[in-house]
Amino acid sequence: MNFRDELAERAKMVNKVLDQFLPPANAYPPSIHKAVRYSVFAGGKRLRPILVLAGAEAVRGCAETVMPAACAVELLHTYSLVHDDLPAMDNDDLRRGQPTCHKVFGEAAAILVGDALLTSSFAVLAQLSQKAGVPPERVVRVISELAEAAGTQGLIGGQVADLASEGDTVDQDMLEYIHTRKTGALIRVSVRAGAILSGASEEQLKKLTGYANNLGLAFQIVDDILDVVGDEQVIGKPVGSDQRNHKATYPALFGLDAAKQKAAAAAEMALASLNRFGAEADFLRGLVHFVITRNQ
Repeated sequence: MNFRDELAERAKMVNKVLDQFLPPANAYPPSIHKAVRYSVFAGGKRLRPILVLAGAEAVRGCAETVMPAACAVELLHTYSLVHDDLPAMDNDDLRRGQPTCHKVFGEAAAILVGDALLTSSFAVLAQLSQKAGVPPERVVRVISELAEAAGTQGLIGGQVADLASEGDTVDQDMLEYIHTRKTGALIRVSVRAGAILSGASEEQLKKLTGYANNLGLAFQIVDDILDVVGDEQVIGKPVGSDQRNHKATYPALFGLDAAKQKAAAAAEMALASLNRFGAEADFLRGLVHFVITRNQ
C-alpha cells in the first residue's frame, strides 16, 4: 500500500468513528444535526486527526485508544472552517469542493453549527478516561492544550490578526504570528495530544513539537502557494481568494520561488526532529513528503 492509500484508509477509520460520535441527522432538532453532519462529512483528508494517531504511534502508543481525541480535534477543526467561511470572515462559497455551510443552511445555522462542533469536541475528549482507560491527568492536560490552541493565543488569535491585516503590508514576524496560530497551533496540539495520551516523555514531546511546528509551517506555505497556482477543481475552493481578500501570505511577501524554498526548508527541519525516532515514526515522515508535494 502506498502512502496516499494508507492516508485514505486512516481517514476512513476516523470517519467511521466520527459517525458514531455525532447524533443522527434526524435527531431533534434535525436542522442543526443535518447541518453538522453536512459540514463534518463534506470531505477532507483528516490530516489533524491522523496526526493524533501518528503522534501516539511515534511513542509506541495505541492509535485505537486515542481515536476519540483524534475525532475531537477534527470536530474543532471543522468548527473553525465553518466560521472562517462566513461572510463576516473569509466569505468563501466553496469548501472542499462543496458549497459552504452558510450557503446551504444560512448564516445563523452556520454559526450554531460551529458552536455545536466546538462544544462537542471537548465532550468527546472528556470521555477518554472512562471509555478508553487513559489516566485522567493526561486527559486533563490534552483538554487544556487543545483549549489553548483554539483560543486567543492560538487559532482565534491568528484569525483576528489575519482579519486585521487584510489590505495592509505585513512583515515576516506578523505573517509567522498569524500562521503559527491560525494553522500551526492545531497541527501542533494534534501531534502532542496523541503522544501525551500515550505517555510520551518530555524529551519525546519536545522533539515531536519541533516536528509539528515545522510541518505546520510547510503546510501553510504550500496552502498559500496552491491559492496562487492550484487547480480549483483539484483543491476544492476558488483559486486566488487570498489575493482578492488581500490576505497576508508567503508568496505575497517573499515571491513564489522563495516561498517554495521556505516550504522545503521547513520540511527538512521537520524530518530532522524525528532523527531519534525509529520506524515507529515512519508515518510522520511520510506526512512531511505528502504535505510538501500535495496538490490540494
